[in-house]
Amino acid sequence: MAFLSDTLARVKPSPTIMMTNKTLEMKAAGKDVIGLSAGEPDFDTPENIKRAAIAAIEAGKTKYTAVDGIPELKAAICAKLKRDNNLSYEPAQVTVGTGGKQVLYNALVATLNPGDEVIIPAPYWVSYPDMVLLAGGTPVVVEGPLENGFKITPQALEAAITDKTKWLIFNSPSNPTGAGYTRAELKAITDVLMRHPQVHILSDDMYEHLIYDGFEFCTPAEVEPGLYDRTLTVNGVSKAYAMTGWRIGYAAGPKELIGAMRKVQSQSTSNPCSVSQWAAVEALDGTQDFIAPNNELFRKRRDIVVEMLNAVGGITCPVPDGAFYVYPSIAGLIGKTSAGGTLIDTDEAFATALLEETGTAAVFGAAFGLSPNFRISYATSEANLIEACTRIQTFCKGLT
Repeated sequence: MAFLSDTLARVKPSPTIMMTNKTLEMKAAGKDVIGLSAGEPDFDTPENIKRAAIAAIEAGKTKYTAVDGIPELKAAICAKLKRDNNLSYEPAQVTVGTGGKQVLYNALVATLNPGDEVIIPAPYWVSYPDMVLLAGGTPVVVEGPLENGFKITPQALEAAITDKTKWLIFNSPSNPTGAGYTRAELKAITDVLMRHPQVHILSDDMYEHLIYDGFEFCTPAEVEPGLYDRTLTVNGVSKAYAMTGWRIGYAAGPKELIGAMRKVQSQSTSNPCSVSQWAAVEALDGTQDFIAPNNELFRKRRDIVVEMLNAVGGITCPVPDGAFYVYPSIAGLIGKTSAGGTLIDTDEAFATALLEETGTAAVFGAAFGLSPNFRISYATSEANLIEACTRIQTFCKGLT
């Protein structure tokens, strides 16, 4: 009898976390490494949010709370969804978890049976397929190629739907590409879903507020109200509010689904951190004035990275609509050999050689389901980005 679960054998560790850990290990060993693998803003949490957390501690709000969120936070989430997305929910339709990742996982565990299929557009966040596998479902990957702006077409979605399809996981703007669906593009996707009433939509809106160049964010249940009862709208405070370590994510959807997710959470983690919940109330209800200046800094960083990478022969780097990632293609570099003797036959070989030979950490594209590419997070200083991109330029010039 094997000791470890057969289910665990179906999944792999997160490549982004693996690369981040390797970067930290190299830094601890005294090596000069620039880490561009973590999806984490380098800005500090805004002062008003930190003060709200301190006030909660001083008021003794450090006990257990309701399993899936305090009433004050659920009310703030309902107000946010109405204000920003024109979506009306009541607190009984809202759940709060320990980060968006737990919320997504709870939804899949609560709904998937063996044989159920989940459509995942690629490139995708690395955790989507493995969470589906852990929950007993079957990931069905639909590619959104570079020439289509890393977005899937309605035709490709239609072709992937079967009588076993239970969910579509939708993410815009995207991790890892930063690509965003326009309202017209999303309406074409939702038109397909309206023809298939068995398919539910898990919309990961985590990068909603990180958008550039006039891009207008929209979410499926907003674009097609007919999907309201089939949509779980997921969001959180990690990215736009620079609160990654506070671990607060949330979702709104049908009461039956929210109740099932609450049951999962009650037997796993129970409530999210009480102090973090009070900080999230302030994040959603308080001033939003810091978001626009932060976005302008991200846009400047994006433009630096895109320009420097597109100056490299063999690399094509599209301009993202949002988030804080670029996802350049290295199709023109495959088959070459690095100065250190590594054959660049895959994007994983490229990322490994780049780290070992230049001390620049990026994540290889195969981890996100579309190759040959690599992902860079530009959520770091301009100085770090310029130095890292200079190293990438030098590395690529040395390929033969």
